[in-house]
Amino acid sequence: MHRMLWSKAFCRYPVFVLSLWFCLEAVPIAVDKTKVETPEQKLEAPQSVDTGLHYDRYLREVIDFLEKDQHFREKLHNTDMEDIKQGKLAKELDFVGHHVRTKLDELKRQEVNRLRTLIKAKQDVEGGHEMNHKALLMQFEYMNHMNPHTFEVEDLDKLIKSATSDLENYDKDRHEEFKRYEMMKEHKRKEHLMNLDEEQRKDEEQHYEELRKKHANHPKINHPGSQDQLKEVWKESDGLDPDDFDPKTFFKLHDTNGDGYIDQQELEALFTKELEKMYSPNLEEDDMTEMEEERLRMREHVMNEVDTNKDRLVSLDEFLMSTNKKEFQEPDSWETLEQAPAYTDEEMKLFEEQLAQEESNLNQKNVELQKQKEELERQQEQLNAQKAELQQAVEQMQIIKFEKANAAIEVKDGATVAVPPGGQALPVLPGDSQPLPPSHQQDLPAHS
Repeated sequence: MHRMLWSKAFCRYPVFVLSLWFCLEAVPIAVDKTKVETPEQKLEAPQSVDTGLHYDRYLREVIDFLEKDQHFREKLHNTDMEDIKQGKLAKELDFVGHHVRTKLDELKRQEVNRLRTLIKAKQDVEGGHEMNHKALLMQFEYMNHMNPHTFEVEDLDKLIKSATSDLENYDKDRHEEFKRYEMMKEHKRKEHLMNLDEEQRKDEEQHYEELRKKHANHPKINHPGSQDQLKEVWKESDGLDPDDFDPKTFFKLHDTNGDGYIDQQELEALFTKELEKMYSPNLEEDDMTEMEEERLRMREHVMNEVDTNKDRLVSLDEFLMSTNKKEFQEPDSWETLEQAPAYTDEEMKLFEEQLAQEESNLNQKNVELQKQKEELERQQEQLNAQKAELQQAVEQMQIIKFEKANAAIEVKDGATVAVPPGGQALPVLPGDSQPLPPSHQQDLPAHS
């Protein structure tokens, strides 16, 4: 299978997902691999790993369909990194097959709809304020939003440039995240000590120092990319005699997808043995986040030394050239993370000041929210009191209305009469609940 074509432009992947490739260690084979020629059948290229970009799925789907076009695939093989960055490859989109263009149009419409859904969700969270969707879409620079229906040369150009730029900044951002992680870990440790009494604090500090010493007590770490380091992989992973080490054969063994390059995934897999000397997920003193940072440092170092054309791939020529350098045979000792702290004292001081300021802002916000809560509770109490008064007034009015609607009963000259409100008393026959009308009153017998 052809190489993962887009790797020329988009080959930098997050370190934390590359642990998936630890299983790339080869099973020892009893043949003389020093005489191995290029395999007739190339290994199938592994599925691409998430780049960490928020548009990763869209990027990979575009790549997958462009790879299916023979013309575009051939052009990519013959285009160098600088031409790709300058947009020359994007112009080849005009020559891809109709079925590929149709699918790219569909992918773009789906991505635009996805972004609109995200914007709508943000609008709902922020209280339903009116938003300019077109203006918000412009924030996503990896596509042309003026034409949301078809995938054009400008879309491919924007996608290449955005992905290249974003991925180039990945290592820098990753280092900053790790630095903040380390400073936060130290900050929490200090806070924990402050909450202990003197005896507990002494025990905790002693335990901390013991863990540091245990972590630092590991076998020698070979310089990444050096002859000693590669020979150890040759012996431990490949099951071959170190005395028979051959750089060309080593390259072919570890170009796992057989594309003629060692990419960053394949390169990082070579450092597993070194990292296992320092880190174990089962030991309290070992931090797996620090292990991934160490892996990233090793990969960056080797790429800086070996990748002479800076395309984030190591070709066979580049690899063989590096093995002829003095640094390959007589490298300096490798400075591990415990020997090269991620932050300075000044950075830690600034970080703690920022945390203190953030905590102060949060406390102030909490005070304001508490005041708002108390004010709302006071207003609620007023509303409840007004509601009670209103309810009482309604009940009083109902009582008055009831009294007015029912005539008062009086006894006058021995006879029971009804007195309507504001009217004349009407006689009521004994045992009757209703007064006689005036026209019948003259027929009543006189009481003696």
